[in-house]
Amino acid sequence: MAATANADAPVGRGELIALLDRALGADGRAVLTGTAGVGKSAVATAVAALAESRGDSVLLLAPEEADRRIPGACAAALLASVPRTALDSLSGPQRLAIAMFRRETDAPDDGWDRIALRLAIVEVLRALAAVDPVLLVVDNAQWLDGESVDLLRFALRLTPPQVRILVAESVQGGAPLAEALCGPGARTVLVPPLDADEVAELLVRHSLPSRLAGRIHRASGGNPRLALALGRSLAEAREPVHHADTLPVSGQAREVARRLLAEASAPVHGTLLLAALAARPTTALLRRAGRPAAEAELAAAEEAGLVTVEEDGAVAFTAGALPTVLAADAGWTDRAAGHAALADAVDDPVEAVRHRALAVDTPDEELAAEVADAAAACRRRGKRALAAELGLLAAERTPLDRPAAELARLVDAAEDGGCAGRADLARRAARAVLARDASPADRVRARLAVIDSAGQALADLDETFAHAMADAAGDPALLALVQLRVAWKLNLCDGDPVRSCAAAAEAGALAAVGGDHVAEAMALTVRARMGRILGDPAAEGILAEALALPAPEVPLGMRNAPQYLAVRHALFDDRLADARAQLLVLLPAVERTGSAEDVFEVLRSLAEVELRGGRCAAALAHARRSVELTIEAGLSPGPAWYIAAMAEAMGGSFVRAAGYARRGVQASEEEHDQVFLSRSLYALGLVELVTGETTKAVATLRRVADSEAAQQVVDPSVLRWHGELAEALVAADAPDEAVALIDGVREVAVGLGRSGVVAALDRAYALGLAAGGDAGAAVRLLEDTSARFAELDLPVERGRTLLALARVERRRRRRAPARTALQSAAEVFTQAGARPWAELACESPARPDSGYGREGAPVLTEAEMRLAVLVGEGASNQEAAAKLFLSVKTVEARLTRIYQKLDVRSRAQLATALRGR
Repeated sequence: MAATANADAPVGRGELIALLDRALGADGRAVLTGTAGVGKSAVATAVAALAESRGDSVLLLAPEEADRRIPGACAAALLASVPRTALDSLSGPQRLAIAMFRRETDAPDDGWDRIALRLAIVEVLRALAAVDPVLLVVDNAQWLDGESVDLLRFALRLTPPQVRILVAESVQGGAPLAEALCGPGARTVLVPPLDADEVAELLVRHSLPSRLAGRIHRASGGNPRLALALGRSLAEAREPVHHADTLPVSGQAREVARRLLAEASAPVHGTLLLAALAARPTTALLRRAGRPAAEAELAAAEEAGLVTVEEDGAVAFTAGALPTVLAADAGWTDRAAGHAALADAVDDPVEAVRHRALAVDTPDEELAAEVADAAAACRRRGKRALAAELGLLAAERTPLDRPAAELARLVDAAEDGGCAGRADLARRAARAVLARDASPADRVRARLAVIDSAGQALADLDETFAHAMADAAGDPALLALVQLRVAWKLNLCDGDPVRSCAAAAEAGALAAVGGDHVAEAMALTVRARMGRILGDPAAEGILAEALALPAPEVPLGMRNAPQYLAVRHALFDDRLADARAQLLVLLPAVERTGSAEDVFEVLRSLAEVELRGGRCAAALAHARRSVELTIEAGLSPGPAWYIAAMAEAMGGSFVRAAGYARRGVQASEEEHDQVFLSRSLYALGLVELVTGETTKAVATLRRVADSEAAQQVVDPSVLRWHGELAEALVAADAPDEAVALIDGVREVAVGLGRSGVVAALDRAYALGLAAGGDAGAAVRLLEDTSARFAELDLPVERGRTLLALARVERRRRRRAPARTALQSAAEVFTQAGARPWAELACESPARPDSGYGREGAPVLTEAEMRLAVLVGEGASNQEAAAKLFLSVKTVEARLTRIYQKLDVRSRAQLATALRGR
């Protein structure tokens, strides 16, 4: 039984805590409800900590289940937690009653004096309230013993308003106890489940891998206790779990799920098991499968927070781990009976044959052939994950005297699992293939399926690559397929475009010898992609060569096809209309194939095109759909979080953008994905720059620079971080480093014809001119840059340039031109749907250390602020130079800029201005 408060604020509960605090302040009573494990205790203790921080007296009671059977247990804990001084003013009979109650003295045969004890509790609470407001928090109220409920109910009716009470109880416990303590009409607040972003933050806070946060959110239903248990199961798993794998629900996670399911009665449990076995459970299906009271039983399960039932009767478990545990805990007989009942009740022939196969455990070639045919039908529909499951099931039901059929079904299952990104299914099928007398071609196909299922996480598959290469020896076509994947890995995980290009060239030569034109086109595509990264002017010619080769609709994934790379090049070249038109053609094509990775790639590129083209609302929609698809299909989350960060940074919220970017960084680091690590760092650095965290922005963007240098990226149009880092360096008072960066990149950009990159560099250079005192030249360059961005039809970049122009004009104390530029920027941002930028231009106050403030308000860099504070406190130039490790000349120049920015002429005026800020 606890009697102390935890000051740690729970994830995602800030608004809820504030709401409860206000309700307690207004009404003095509040009730907190929710399912087991949803975080009621964390919220209650956070409310208690908040009250304690204000100086309130906090009494926190948290009975355990065993306390319910001990009369007076909770009341005894309350009295034990009260300071002795609060008992001094009690009358003799009251002190005696408490002593008897607390077993400090013997009680008579008829027990303690209940009237005196009740009055004593009232007087104790009154004595505490006379000194400070009192908050009584009763957690786990469903486990209160009856004696304590009676004592507390009497006392709380007679206490003054300074005594407030918060009662937290499980939603399954009903409302009588809370109502008994708080009285009728008390504010009741339901603790909702966490959303996917909050689950990711929860995992990070507990040092657990966050790359599977989306899957954990679905499996836990946002229940924090279950989410943490699942996260720990993943951290302790013997084999790495990939994004689309079935999550291990074992150990603590299984126990948490069992406790949730324990609220269901036996009949409800039976209906829930049948729903867990069905692919798409509905009330009608469950009735047809032998549960005539399905509606009533599901209603009880819904009240317990285990399922939701839609108007059309569709049944969904609130946490994906629940059906897993239901099925795992059921015996074979119950599962077989359930599948048999469902086989007769479903109306989809594929589902029917699946249930018939799962209802038996003996080989049957006729049944196995039916299941294999169902797998082929799913493959044609693009349902590759289900096809993989059915393929494995068909192999399991194949008789031992048909090894060739079994092997063929296993290889198909492996490839289906690879295409679906289901590493668990691909590995399972591949292990079965490799355990049999398979041909080298089948062994290679199985190993390649494992590689394809890994998504971005290729770093740990070196042995698989080596075995695949050995199995393919002597067959140019097979070697080409292996070498092609080596080329992908060298770029994605090793960040080595030179070696990737060489591997792709070898793959292309082998494919040509083997007569595989599809693999040849894919190899040329890799060479063209690496050539673009390396700044090779021949890249476009190589891409044209790849486009000229015949290829089926989806050769090894549209994301690896030359048609898709042509779209990416159009985006890099700012040919946005062409890129958008081609993407809108590709989107329905990839949706028909059912490849989640291909659909994601097209959506990601659409979001990027829309962002650069000034259609931020559309970009946000594409980005959010990308995140949903990533979670649903179990894709690597780093790319989705990157594009969500960029979309939020331009059209949503800087705060949300930073959150997505940080998660993208962590996920990419966990998977050794160098490409999207750079991108997520860039998104984070951009937000830090805009929101005034200059030092952080410089550090983050320098990491991008180092990562891009390590990856030998030459073409600055692929990831445009250079202008942002130069702006951050100017703001951090490192103009020489900024100019060196700009000059080096400008030469490459001009040589390659990257006009959009050059314009961004010119904006940063103009800010450097202004910081160096040449505001006139800065204004002229910014006006010219704004016009160039308008010609390129890049509205957000134009708005940023106008915002910079307003800042420079403001520093020149030219208020009218500053307002004009700022108004123009606001109009551009508003039309583009760049909401956070429009707020910067129209509403937000000036941010310290940021160049972006209302009406171009003058702001100081961090370096300038440090010097200003020292001088404002009376330091001489020599003293300031010594403390900041600068030359006196640098201090003098920097102080001149500070005086200009703040429009002051003396140290005294500077000190006054700083106090005003």
